[in-house]
Amino acid sequence: MEYSLAYGKGKLFFELDDSFQVDVISTKDRPGMVHPEAELKKALENPIHAKPLSSLIVDANMTVGIVFSDITRASPSKILLPVILEQLKMIPKENIRLFNALGTHRANSQEELRKMLGEEIVDNFRIIQNQSDNMESQIYLGDDSFHHEIWINREFYECDLKILTGFIEPHFFAGFSGGGKAIMPGMAGWKTIYANHSGEMITQSDATWGITKGNPFYEEVNEIIKHCGKVFLVNVTTNNRQEITGIFCGDPETAHDAGCKFAKETSMVQVSEAYDCVITSNSGYPLDLNLYQSVKGMSAAAKIVKPGGSIIMAAECCEGFPDHGLFKERLFKEKNLADLFDWINSPHQTEQDEWQVIILTEVLHKAKVFFYSDGLNDDLIRKAFLDPIHSIAATVKKIKPQGKICILPEGPLTIPFI
Repeated sequence: MEYSLAYGKGKLFFELDDSFQVDVISTKDRPGMVHPEAELKKALENPIHAKPLSSLIVDANMTVGIVFSDITRASPSKILLPVILEQLKMIPKENIRLFNALGTHRANSQEELRKMLGEEIVDNFRIIQNQSDNMESQIYLGDDSFHHEIWINREFYECDLKILTGFIEPHFFAGFSGGGKAIMPGMAGWKTIYANHSGEMITQSDATWGITKGNPFYEEVNEIIKHCGKVFLVNVTTNNRQEITGIFCGDPETAHDAGCKFAKETSMVQVSEAYDCVITSNSGYPLDLNLYQSVKGMSAAAKIVKPGGSIIMAAECCEGFPDHGLFKERLFKEKNLADLFDWINSPHQTEQDEWQVIILTEVLHKAKVFFYSDGLNDDLIRKAFLDPIHSIAATVKKIKPQGKICILPEGPLTIPFI
């Protein structure tokens, strides 16, 4: 029988012998909104636990900062921003700043920005891309209850009103994306990001897919929001066709909680037992741009694979590891997986991208990972302690799973749990 996975900007097809027992688990499909712009306008005028967005503009001389997601997220910024800007038409354009929530990711090119936001917005508004490693661009706001320093982009912090845009989906240690993640890590300095993403934080049992209450990552993010002045949230949920299915505007914490509940009903699927083999992807473009992001798909599969089982992962990785950041460098420093385990468990200062290395090692501690990619050669895949493959069907025949196989066609857009 033929199956497919979301891969790059298309699908990756493969066949499995009918003798295998296969469960295919997908997100519950919700139709996209027919008129999302009109629905967004209604949501901005009737927000959750907040005043309408337009009423927050009490002075035409106010400065407004609007945060948008970077190229690695499939957030529909091109739909969201024009509607938001219409609500701010009483504010001069020079008083509106658009902030690219990069966290520790690379800056986006002008071509990428035009693709994400549209020509008119890029040509008419000032865009600031957060530089987490440039501490002169950050402002210190004191320490939080986790005893972590709070560093936030200075220009963003100085805006009288902050509007956070983004979309909500399950996240492998934040519980869900969206919400205050636009500020931290999106607009934060490296000291704050590294502390929040440290092994001590992300290895706690509640720092995982679909959990917010008791999740230290999520709780710290919501605490940091409260240091940032007047903040208004504009988040959406989307289906696997990247159409908007829900809109959640207003108070950052309350509106985000409502969006998480909505997303959980669509994306999280209960299964009765673990599988010998899980076949998955990283939801296709843009999430499978690189191996760093693809750890998310492996982590989702690891939730339901048997200890000692197999994960078959397909991700295009057109940007490689990528080359920016320290993910690649850290993996290449270690000769074998045992050395990588030893380094993670040794006392050391948190490094950039260490959080992704930790999650990857947790997956590899549980299962063997076979990796299919057109953007990485076999040698590079092996250096990441993964097994390169060139055929999903042939790999399944080779490993000969004795029990059931699970296929997650949309990768981490669907989060199964036992």
